[in-house]
This record gives sequence, C-alpha cells and structure tokens, in this order.
Amino acid sequence: MKKLIAAISLGLCTAAYAEGPVTVPYDGSFEDAAFAVESAIVDQGLVVDYVSHVGEMLVRTGADVGSDKTLFKEADIFIFCSAVVSRKVMEADPMNIAHCPYGIFVAENADGVMVGYRTYPEGPMQLVQDLLARIVAEAVEE
Repeated sequence: MKKLIAAISLGLCTAAYAEGPVTVPYDGSFEDAAFAVESAIVDQGLVVDYVSHVGEMLVRTGADVGSDKTLFKEADIFIFCSAVVSRKVMEADPMNIAHCPYGIFVAENADGVMVGYRTYPEGPMQLVQDLLARIVAEAVEE
C-alpha cells in the first residue's frame, strides 16, 4: 500500500510540473540578456549566489557522452535565493526547502535568445513563481 501511495504521489508531483518552464523571448544578444537578468535580480535586493554555465558544460562534455548535437549556442542559469520569500514558503511547509535555491536561465538556440524559469506547484510556492516572473519581466523590458 505504501508503494501505491508513493507512486500516486509521484504521479501527482510530475503532473504539477508537466507544464514545463516559462520562457520569454529576448530581443537582443545573449550577453545583453544575461546582464539584464543579473541586474534585475540585484534590483530586487537579491544576490546571485552562482552562475551555472550549462551551455559550456554541454559543449565540453558532448564527445565524452557520445553526442555531437548542439543544444544551445550559450546557456547560463543564475542561482539565487530570497530570505523573505523562502521564509514565507517554508513556514507554510518546511518541505518547500526542496525548491530552494531558485534559478532563472538565459539560453540561445537556433530560435534566438530566451529567458525563463521553472514552474512551481500551486499554493505557497506561487510566491516564488511570482518573484521569478517579476524579475524576468524587468529583464526583458530593459
């Protein structure tokens, strides 16, 4: 019975994320988009903890995993947290720690430059999704 409940729970969690990430096209270069995202995060009074250079990693490791497919011309993920928002969502449910830290990606592929973020489950985590939406909106409007 526990396995059945776990399987159902996993299915529900997967369905909650089935929408995929939110992406917004950026009218400009990858470098300009990356700068705009970092600036928008800082404008919210937040600190970028780390920038994950996913695009570089994919290029560097492609041959090692037997692939020559180019996924992105460039791709970075800006990792950060908000003490205020994190406290609110974790006071509502301490297991929301699983969603921290938060990230906004900037990527360029054959279709152009985009900025985006993952979606979060309904409920308290919508505070995080709202924060990410505000940051991305500011970044793409610059």
